[in-house]
Amino acid sequence: MDLIYLLGYKLLALTIRLILRFNGGLDIKGKDNVPAEGGVIIASNHISYLDPPLLGSALPRAATFMARKGLFDVPVLGRMIKRSAFPIDREKPRPSTIKAAVRRLKKGELIVMFPEGSRNETGQLLEAKRGVGMIASISNVPIVPTLIIGTDKALPVDAKWLKRNKILVIFGKPIYPKSFAESAESPHHLIHDKISDNVMSAIRELQKKYADTNQ
Repeated sequence: MDLIYLLGYKLLALTIRLILRFNGGLDIKGKDNVPAEGGVIIASNHISYLDPPLLGSALPRAATFMARKGLFDVPVLGRMIKRSAFPIDREKPRPSTIKAAVRRLKKGELIVMFPEGSRNETGQLLEAKRGVGMIASISNVPIVPTLIIGTDKALPVDAKWLKRNKILVIFGKPIYPKSFAESAESPHHLIHDKISDNVMSAIRELQKKYADTNQ
């Protein structure tokens, strides 16, 4: 990343954090669980359109996002996100998307993924898609399970602007694909599913621990 982009990214991240802190409060826990360098996947629940900019501002490193393909066609927004995101077609996931993610991770980038596949309006964590386990396994990078609390109230589905509410972000202990090496005899898709399931289980544990924090 060039210096001008990185400075702009940090300035925007600081601005977002300040807005959220004045808009009810922002608490970030577990930053030390995010590796300081090298490829890493941040795997988070997804409950609001606010989640991507929130994570981008809360992380101690610049992030790259896997963003819905249609967003790149939106005037202004499309041009803004090209530097920090790459497209994914949720209706027809392509092998090229997996390859792009793996290539970026092997180059040392930090990529944010939402294992449930899309924004979840139920409040209940869904099962993980296989993609996060597959990408982590192929690239052999750690996955940091992450829980977001409060963005669904700060920016509900039909809201046009922020509502006052405290937001909490928790970065959990990293999960390493190598820890599933004992399953090497198993078909790859079963290993990928197991990694993805473990990521969601870790996020559920964070949810149990911090469920009452924003009450």
